[in-house]
Amino acid sequence: MADERKPKDSEKEPAKKPAQDDEIVGKVYDGRLMRRLLTYLRPYKLQTILSAFSIIFKAGSDVMGPFLVSIAVDVYMSGKPPAHLSWLPRHLSPVPMTGITQIGLLYLGALLVTYLLEFLQTYTMQWTGQKIMFDMRSQIFRHLQRMSPAFFDHHPVGKLVTRVTSDVDALNEMFTSGVLAIFEDVFVLVFIVIIMLRMSWPLALLAISVIPAILYVTRIFRRHVRDSYRRQRHATARINSYTQEYVSGMSIVQLFNREKRAFDDYSSVNAENKKAWSDAIFAYALYYPIVEFLSSTAIALVIWFGGDAVLRNAGYPAGLRHSIFSTVTLGVLIAFIQYAQRFFRPIQDLSDKYNILQAAMAASERVFKLLDTEPTIVSPAKPTAGDGSGRVEFRNVWFTYQGLDEAQQARVASATDEDLRTFADIEWILRGVSFVVEPDETAAIVGHTGAGKTTITSLMMRFYDIQRGSILVDGVDVREQDLKKLRQRFGVVLQDPFLFTGTISDNVRLGSKWITDERLERACDEVNVGDFIRTLPLKFAEPVRERGATLSTGQKQLISFARALAHDPGILILDEATSSVDTDTELRVRLALSRMITGRTSILIAHRLSTIQRADTILVMHKGQLRERGTHQQLLTQRGLYWKLYQLQYRDQELGSGSDTATPIESLSAD
Repeated sequence: MADERKPKDSEKEPAKKPAQDDEIVGKVYDGRLMRRLLTYLRPYKLQTILSAFSIIFKAGSDVMGPFLVSIAVDVYMSGKPPAHLSWLPRHLSPVPMTGITQIGLLYLGALLVTYLLEFLQTYTMQWTGQKIMFDMRSQIFRHLQRMSPAFFDHHPVGKLVTRVTSDVDALNEMFTSGVLAIFEDVFVLVFIVIIMLRMSWPLALLAISVIPAILYVTRIFRRHVRDSYRRQRHATARINSYTQEYVSGMSIVQLFNREKRAFDDYSSVNAENKKAWSDAIFAYALYYPIVEFLSSTAIALVIWFGGDAVLRNAGYPAGLRHSIFSTVTLGVLIAFIQYAQRFFRPIQDLSDKYNILQAAMAASERVFKLLDTEPTIVSPAKPTAGDGSGRVEFRNVWFTYQGLDEAQQARVASATDEDLRTFADIEWILRGVSFVVEPDETAAIVGHTGAGKTTITSLMMRFYDIQRGSILVDGVDVREQDLKKLRQRFGVVLQDPFLFTGTISDNVRLGSKWITDERLERACDEVNVGDFIRTLPLKFAEPVRERGATLSTGQKQLISFARALAHDPGILILDEATSSVDTDTELRVRLALSRMITGRTSILIAHRLSTIQRADTILVMHKGQLRERGTHQQLLTQRGLYWKLYQLQYRDQELGSGSDTATPIESLSAD
């Protein structure tokens, strides 16, 4: 849309930040971020509490199995029952078969409770995670809608999409498989350690003796995975950004036969992502066997020392004599082997949870950084309503797309107009522009590429804020008006029309339910697109694909005309609005244009000669300055810039009256 050269990368200080954001790995745990994340659980406190209690009781029931097995072996299956029974065997039947049956039923009950609690915890947290994702994505999308166009100039679409998709998915994984699952693993470990210590503290210490070695290996593993994860996140963001850009410009890629070069560039980015994942996979492939070996070593030590104690207690000659293991029985040994196997499983799981938590911290930092980016253009606290006249006035407007720092802003505020022209560090797009477009007046803006034409219309709708001067719409400065009401005053038809996925009717209404079917069809008929729409199978309900892929450029532009006309704006802006229609269609659209501009203020940018000649006033822009102003005849009489433009591009078109060989206006003044 813009006809001006946008700021260079060096002039856009925030432009490099998104790339840095994608390299954020994040702390394993950041209390500030975690507290903010937990606020998303507030609407679902009941489900969270229910899931938390399920985890606690599930951890308890999950560790009951080996304990029951030890009782069954020592009390009912060994030839020498223990002299002192614990609390549970004292409540069981002394008859072996009956007691074993009771223990079997208790084991089955513990399993059923475990499965029930696991279902309850999994369902509630997955449901809660989906609700949180819905809330967070809605919040991000609402926030993006509030951002000014300058924000999107600095942030690639692909990386913003990554925030809404991949980063929110990482947070969902934390809520569903991260935080509460960590607590589950911790509770299981605590319960196992307590039971093992009560059963035989020497064997318990022996079983956990390999923990320091596992922690050391885990530390090395985390460091390598952390680096791989950082590279993977960066590569994923680049893939998303690259894919979005090249898919959008696929016609240009094919036109210039750049498929191989584009594929090679994509393959390079893709290879970076594959290498990062390969390194992570290699780390996992080393880590898990090492942990398995260490855990198996602990189990072997338990079998060795525990088995020696069991044999000694049974009267067999033993090679080892350790009195501290004298309380170990066959049932205790069997339970310890099972507990040892279960003990190291949560430790391995904690390493995965570590990566989930780290990914969530990094994702939350990026998401919250986006949400904390305040819109630079907002409505005032107490907006002032305009008089609805449609009057547009520019008063000594100076504007640049650069982001000025505080020092530069102070210099601009105190400098004279002459001083502003000498600022080498500021590239002005508009330089002291002043003009008035009266109500119901039609003004045309012409000039070469980069003269500032489209910027003028963008500033009217306050897509950007000016650095100096003032812009009045309906008699009130645009900075003092409510943004929504201000922009409702405008109807815009762009050179590159944009259609959304939906139906033709949806694209004309754009959510304005007050536009009736009759009004919609009348608007389409007035711009000569109604007959075409009625030839479609579903007529006005005909589906429109992304960006109107099934329609020609001219048809899309006519639908844009109908959209503007149906909304009945007070101020109409036509930015190269007929550049994509053929000559015959243009002649028919002219009649519609004459009806559209009647009774409202109209701004025409680099329109065809016939429309420019009818304009009440023509503004001639050159290098960001308003150089000439007047009617068509007045400007020709002055023999200035407009006269030169006329000599270059208008005269042949006027004399040829629509000849195919005539040079179109847009050839030199298109944005």
